Amino acid sequence: MLADCDGLPAGFALYFHNYSTFLAQPGIYLEDLFVDPPYRGRGVGKALLKELARIAVERGCARLDWSALDWNRTAIDFYLRLGAVELNGWSLYRLAGEALRRMASQ
Repeated sequence: MLADCDGLPAGFALYFHNYSTFLAQPGIYLEDLFVDPPYRGRGVGKALLKELARIAVERGCARLDWSALDWNRTAIDFYLRLGAVELNGWSLYRLAGEALRRMASQ
């Protein structure tokens, strides 16, 4: 999803559908939200999330999920102001590089 201001690109949201087996309903995962620095603080990020929320509701999704780096206080504060909640008790895991190759060859 692209956002523009006065015909110029201002930001984007990259997302995909997922499915919650816990809720037995579809959801949307926001992989990346980016607003070009000159457009920050002008409502572009909020407009992107608002449109994504509208799509989620329209498509019968139970939730909209994303992650944020724990040091990105600006983003975290923005998300909390919008009504998002931080999910305590969850940890993110990744296989990459040599560990990924090793797993694939077992």
